[in-house]
Amino acid sequence: MSSPATGRKQVHLAAHFPGVNNTTVWSDPRSGSQIEFSSFVHLARTAERAKMDFLFLAEGLRLREQGGKIYDLDVVGRPNTLTVLSALAAVTEHLGLAGTISSTFNEPYEVARQFASLDHLSGGRAAWNVVTSWDAFTGENFRRGGYLPAEQRYERARTFLDAAFAVLDAWRGDEVVADPRSGTFLTDPAAGSFAHRDAHFDIAGRSTVWRSPQGRPVVFQAGDSDEGREFAAAKADAIFSRHATYDEGRAFSADVKGRLARYGRRPEDLLVLPAATFALGDTDAEAAEIAHEVRMQQVSGQTAIAFLEHVWNRDLSGHDPDGPLPADDPVPGENTVARGRASVRQFRDPLATARRWRELAEAEGLTSRELVVEVTGRQTFIGSPATVAATIERFVQDGAADGFILVPHLVPGGLDEFADRVVPILQERGVHRTEYEGSTLRDNLGLPPLAPAAG
Repeated sequence: MSSPATGRKQVHLAAHFPGVNNTTVWSDPRSGSQIEFSSFVHLARTAERAKMDFLFLAEGLRLREQGGKIYDLDVVGRPNTLTVLSALAAVTEHLGLAGTISSTFNEPYEVARQFASLDHLSGGRAAWNVVTSWDAFTGENFRRGGYLPAEQRYERARTFLDAAFAVLDAWRGDEVVADPRSGTFLTDPAAGSFAHRDAHFDIAGRSTVWRSPQGRPVVFQAGDSDEGREFAAAKADAIFSRHATYDEGRAFSADVKGRLARYGRRPEDLLVLPAATFALGDTDAEAAEIAHEVRMQQVSGQTAIAFLEHVWNRDLSGHDPDGPLPADDPVPGENTVARGRASVRQFRDPLATARRWRELAEAEGLTSRELVVEVTGRQTFIGSPATVAATIERFVQDGAADGFILVPHLVPGGLDEFADRVVPILQERGVHRTEYEGSTLRDNLGLPPLAPAAG
């Protein structure tokens, strides 16, 4: 979406409530509760004050484990996503409310009802991040244990979304539901009815929720595989991306938007929104010092060892994090140390990963902990507010992203400085709104309107 006044692309900004993980610094004295409602309210109101598009909540279906124990950066206490978003609808007015709900361990009818209800409660601000769940460890929490191979997970996700859309589109929105004068209940006996049948689902009935303000929630997708990118090109309104550097961002955006034409879609029909961390200072040099301090807090010696175990696939509790990398090669085969850890999937060739890390550590003289700090990523944006604002604008104008989902390292106050110091500069540059344009999240994201539901 471009500004009519400036002709420049508008920067989309959103806020992510991260939970306790390797992004947050829960040990910082300024860090607050990850589960008290006041923390969610603070972050949401800060995002709305900064005129951001939406607040995003991930969903943790099971606590991660390392060597049979709860991972040191996980926490007992992840409230249900839709419950929190529904509560936030009552304390915000314009902010979109986006939540991750898995297509692997849920049912289309119930998810459709939940998001239609959230869309009604919020006046048209609901968004659904459609994901697949990949591991049998998480599946043990559900009646249908185990997991599906990647190609079946995405096939189920596609048909899950089609089935959910059948429920969401059951009501056109123009039917007469009741006329007390004549006693008429429905003008069309088929109104509100749906049916969907495929290899995964066989559902039929009548939806209990009237067509919501957006018709359907805005659909997000977060997969980075070829299957995930294709799914986003076919079905999603926005895709979350982990490619937050300039060159990687441009390549990713070009790839995923280049797939849209085969589905009859335009580049502006799909927003690319990478997750982004940040470190701000009065000067660029001060920001760099703050960034280093944060990274060292995020990666303790214990955390570094746990991360190395994801690759080496064996107990490294006796390894010195301030010494060199393990001399032995990783243990091949299924990872039996880290369970429920997405990072395990990222290292499909542990031997090659270890070789690459050893070369990097030797070239730069890095200890095991320093190596983990290096490879797990640094803050996306580091600098003074003016530097960060200029960098964000460059990324968006050059097509490296349509905007960013900001992940603060402190909850709940970690977004405040960005809202107070960076956003006003973007507004002065004419690339970020000063007021919300529309009444729904779809309006504020600049997405095309949905076609009316079939009659």
